[in-house]
Amino acid sequence: MGFRHNNVLHANHFRKDWQRRVRTWFDQPGRKLRRRTARKAKAATLGIRPLTQLRPAVRAQTVRYNRKVREGRGFTFAELKEAGIGRKEARGVGVIVDHRRRNLSEEGKKVNVERLKAYKARLIVFPRKAGKPKTGDSSPEDLKAETTRAAIPLPEAYPAESPRKITAEERQFKAFRALRVARANQRHEGARKARAAKKEEEEAAKKK
Repeated sequence: MGFRHNNVLHANHFRKDWQRRVRTWFDQPGRKLRRRTARKAKAATLGIRPLTQLRPAVRAQTVRYNRKVREGRGFTFAELKEAGIGRKEARGVGVIVDHRRRNLSEEGKKVNVERLKAYKARLIVFPRKAGKPKTGDSSPEDLKAETTRAAIPLPEAYPAESPRKITAEERQFKAFRALRVARANQRHEGARKARAAKKEEEEAAKKK
């Protein structure tokens, strides 16, 4: 530790019994084992039900991370309606509902509707009483079918595209120029409409 210039000398405190205040992590292996046994016990109590509830596939936030697809909080009412699942029914069959989320794109909505339909096709609803099935319960044939607890995987963030040659049309296309023209058209749209309306009024006045 060096001392330079005309500054106050450090008042270093080295007599604080710091070893008594250190946070140790010696119980990490034990905790790991406890968590593992707890997961096993939970899986055993769930029986043949899926280990996790179904969540939607959403894009991560901001331009930096939106290339990544992750699980969201819950499905929107619009997605449930299109997939033919009721709001209250969804909670009973392991589908999480989020009343705050909104669909901002048709593509994202379509992905989640397909996800719900795939889950619904695999779903087997056992009756509470074996002899008295209710509406919504699976048929006796479906009850005998093989069950799986594997979760429905998330879709690919970007579907892999096989390599191909660049076409002549693609070579001639100027992406930067197209963007600039589109922005300019959007910026001047109001002024152009106002100018056209004014011109029409002047022509109408001349005809009178």
